[in-house]
Amino acid sequence: MKVINYKDVPPVSIEEGARGVQIRWIITEEMGAKNFAMRHFEIAPDGFTPLHSHDWEHEVFILNGSGIIVGDGTEKSFGQGDVIFVPENETHQFKNSGDKPLSLLCLIPSKERCNL
Repeated sequence: MKVINYKDVPPVSIEEGARGVQIRWIITEEMGAKNFAMRHFEIAPDGFTPLHSHDWEHEVFILNGSGIIVGDGTEKSFGQGDVIFVPENETHQFKNSGDKPLSLLCLIPSKERCNL
């Protein structure tokens, strides 16, 4: 069993196709997690993730802030406490629509399963 504070994991900026996004890989295969990875994202006001798709699903929990998820011609608003499921191969992008940082947890299959 391992207990860490997410702030002990250095954030990495996402540059390509994004603005104001930092990611922390807080649970990974390197820690012994064989099936899933947990990531913490912080998106600055007016920031956004790249518009993209891939062969794996996401499970997302909104910790703080508010935003819009864009995908396949639709936009849906979300806020603190909301849960978002993004199916595999669905185009998606997270945008911070608020005036405070947007924080979310994102679960994906392990890097090996995603071929990352």
